[in-house]
Amino acid sequence: MALIAKDIIETIQMIEKDNLDIRTTTMGISLFDCISHNPIITAEKIYDKVTKKAARLVKTAEEIGKEFGIPIINKRISVTPVAMLGSGADRDDYVEIAFALDRAAEETGVDFIGGYSALVQKGFTATDLEFLASIPQALAQTQKVCSSVNVGSSKAGINMDAVKWMGSIIKETAYLTKEKDSIGCAKFVVFANAVEDNPFMAGAFHGPGEPEAVINVGVSGPGVVKSALEKVEGMAMDVVAETIKRTAFKITRAGMLVGKEMSQRVGVPFGIMDLSLAPTPKVGDSVAEILEIMGLEKCGTHGTTAALALLNDAVKKGGIMASSHVGGLSGAFIPVSEDAGMIDAVISGALTFDKLEAMTSVCSVGIDMVAVSGDTSESTLSAIIADEAAIGVINNKTTAVRIIPAYGKKVGDIVNFGGLLGSAPVMAISEYSSEDFIARGGRIPAPVHSFKN
Repeated sequence: MALIAKDIIETIQMIEKDNLDIRTTTMGISLFDCISHNPIITAEKIYDKVTKKAARLVKTAEEIGKEFGIPIINKRISVTPVAMLGSGADRDDYVEIAFALDRAAEETGVDFIGGYSALVQKGFTATDLEFLASIPQALAQTQKVCSSVNVGSSKAGINMDAVKWMGSIIKETAYLTKEKDSIGCAKFVVFANAVEDNPFMAGAFHGPGEPEAVINVGVSGPGVVKSALEKVEGMAMDVVAETIKRTAFKITRAGMLVGKEMSQRVGVPFGIMDLSLAPTPKVGDSVAEILEIMGLEKCGTHGTTAALALLNDAVKKGGIMASSHVGGLSGAFIPVSEDAGMIDAVISGALTFDKLEAMTSVCSVGIDMVAVSGDTSESTLSAIIADEAAIGVINNKTTAVRIIPAYGKKVGDIVNFGGLLGSAPVMAISEYSSEDFIARGGRIPAPVHSFKN
């Protein structure tokens, strides 16, 4: 009984003092049965199904949060990649589907709905081409729709024709949402090795291998890990790793409790726990601050990549022991605008774009919520995506780019998005051209280690 009481007291402290929360409960919904010969009918069926399936999602999450005393910050929906649903659809038809998704998100009360997505790592279908052309307009004219495109995988290599197009999509989206600091780009992610069960936005989609519907949970607790490490200051890295593992175990158990309860109450099977440490702009809820607690004067200095690798690995090891079903991205996120410590490190000059790219080789995702100058060229944006895709493909891990070429902004300016999206200092990138490289197109072949069958 004494041990149980201690665990309860520890959990209460993690919630009240260390910013422990359930970052998201995401309901994945399959929409394959909504496909119709008429895209307008498809859009109507999508609205009807999403609003019916997720009718009780938000209310149930709020009830559980109050009963258990654990904040559940975001309630979200992910759906089947929309590019797969538009039989005979053109660009305007896809935009209508985006409107239907946005209305469904509004009706159900969720924060975001993800899955306005395409999987084109090996090439395009005719409907893929129409879908990709629709993305900027869809993001500019909706509030809650999030979009993603998978352009590479360790099995297929990298579709450089798709990579080239991504730079154009990002630039157009930035222009269409220029009155709001190009915020449309914050709802768009380009992946390599995208996973089918990711509960985090903006990259969530309900993959074709997923069941009819599912509840996926993303738990977060950078503040809890930081607090635990403060108690082992100066001790060896073995102790640091073990402390993070034990802390991740406790965090994950709290998430499992919520996930199982959500599943039971809404009548949808439990899917996976995503173990990612997702920061917020709130001071004390920062991945960068965890790295600094390990002994770095500032996030971005030499040793940062090693510290992040230790953190990512220890989080996975601790979380896996606490859940039978681990998935999503799982590890440590490093979104610049959403992490108070990262923002401070960029402003101080300690964290550069190149160092951030190096860190993406060992973190959960990649270049995330990074603002660059509004006059950054399409080819440069595409080249940044190509670099990240290469890191993912070669290392057999998920990587992604969520980058904002903030219209009218220059290096040193601050772009404000509000809420959990935070604010981003506009970062300097290389001034040299990659245009001829991107213009080649074609496919970068899969690496030799992909041939394992």
